[in-house]
Amino acid sequence: MGIVGAGVSGLAACKHVLDKGFSPVVFEADRSIGGVWAHTLESTRLQAPTTAYRFSDMAWPESVTEAYPSHHKVMKYIRSYACKFQLLKYIKFNSQVLGVEYLGATEEEIMSWEQWSSNGTAFGTGKDGGWRITVKDLKVGDTQVFQVDFLILCIGRHSGTPNIPKIPANGPELFKGKILHSLDYSYMDNVAHFVKGKHITIIGSGKSAFDIAAEVAKVNGAVQPCTIIYRTRHWLVHKSSIWGVDLSYFYLNRISQLLLHKPGEGFLRYMLATALSPLRWAISKVIETYFKWSIPLQKHGMVPDYSFSFAMSSCSIAMLPEGFYDRVDEGSIILKKSKAFNFSSDGIILQDRKERIKSDIVILATGFRGDQKLRDIFTANWCRKIVAGSPDTSAPLYRECIHPRIPQLAIVGYSESLTNIYASERMANWVAHFLAGGFKLPSITCMEKSVAEWAKYKNVYNGKYFRRSCISTINIWLNDLLCQDIGCNPKRKKGFLAEWFQPYGPADYEGLSCR
Repeated sequence: MGIVGAGVSGLAACKHVLDKGFSPVVFEADRSIGGVWAHTLESTRLQAPTTAYRFSDMAWPESVTEAYPSHHKVMKYIRSYACKFQLLKYIKFNSQVLGVEYLGATEEEIMSWEQWSSNGTAFGTGKDGGWRITVKDLKVGDTQVFQVDFLILCIGRHSGTPNIPKIPANGPELFKGKILHSLDYSYMDNVAHFVKGKHITIIGSGKSAFDIAAEVAKVNGAVQPCTIIYRTRHWLVHKSSIWGVDLSYFYLNRISQLLLHKPGEGFLRYMLATALSPLRWAISKVIETYFKWSIPLQKHGMVPDYSFSFAMSSCSIAMLPEGFYDRVDEGSIILKKSKAFNFSSDGIILQDRKERIKSDIVILATGFRGDQKLRDIFTANWCRKIVAGSPDTSAPLYRECIHPRIPQLAIVGYSESLTNIYASERMANWVAHFLAGGFKLPSITCMEKSVAEWAKYKNVYNGKYFRRSCISTINIWLNDLLCQDIGCNPKRKKGFLAEWFQPYGPADYEGLSCR
């Protein structure tokens, strides 16, 4: 059993396969566990309340009283989980996976199968099937080859391969300052020294761009303001509640699922969701009104062009750094909207505004190419071509973790949710039951039909962000399907009112037992 990655998804996968009696080997390129949490900005804190961001079988310690702890406390919690379930001894640190290759059936044979892995089970017929993993020891420098019967990829999508925006030719070569990606910035030990007294320009409008700007503003103040250049305005908010009511009561309980069209929902549910769509629109408008009132979005021209409900369903929402707009008001942070930019010798040129911004350092907070990272781990071209879908489709994963055409492999943690640990652990639990023979997969035709239904949902509710495969607002719907597959009762609450109106979260799946 091979697992690639020791972030929260990899740790969950390791724990759950151990529970089923398997002996996994976890390959981690870093020197520690935690994934993206191991290398993040000093100011980064949890983006969801601790009740939502946790493993189902381990609550946060009582000593953590704040709703959004610092990343140091998040890392401590993750380490505690690994220690509690004795996971560290299964992890090979400083072990970079250079490539994985399927052994056994040929591409032509695999494409002719009617059942996944030839018979719908985790290990197929057991004849020569498996994966060859080429691993480089980053400490010693040598390369080893491992062979496993089943492979679980937990490599995430918010690290590894930076997304570099399109820049006119020769632009970067003209610039005499430094250009780096937010990934490089997050690995720096003394960022205060790096940015102090410098003209800093940040490209991007997501969480990392705002966090970096807040850190720079704290160091340089209004004397040397930091500039953010953005194309799209996103819903970055200061808390996850309105008038004391948590947003999970609007989006993450079972009653809220009735307001959405869901993959494979059937005629009656379709008609109900259609009839209730005005209510969903009204809820979104109320929440938008609250945040426009409580955050100076209109004052600074930062009201997004899309609805709050769309932000929730497409995972386009994040938490503001503390006091961010206070920094904007004092002049420490300058916000500039621009559709296109280029470099000059001493900074940035906003091409549509015909404006120059003096810059010593340009930081590209433009995200990552999770799809490319996923493709690059495979050595065979046929796997690379199909694993992450096409430019017009999301990754074609059945139950968000099994590719219908790639045998003896699961991908956990690639699809996004508002709290990825929640979704990833449920998938890891499902995969572990599958490995233990708890159920068989349907035919490849049935799986591909399901994948197409989910792709249709993502195109509607994720919009241009469909490649994120965000399942946030239908997490309960997916969890129900996962529970049904493994023979567990999907209804986890006690009582009718609690079942329909209380938000669902990781703790509801603690001690999940099958019938």
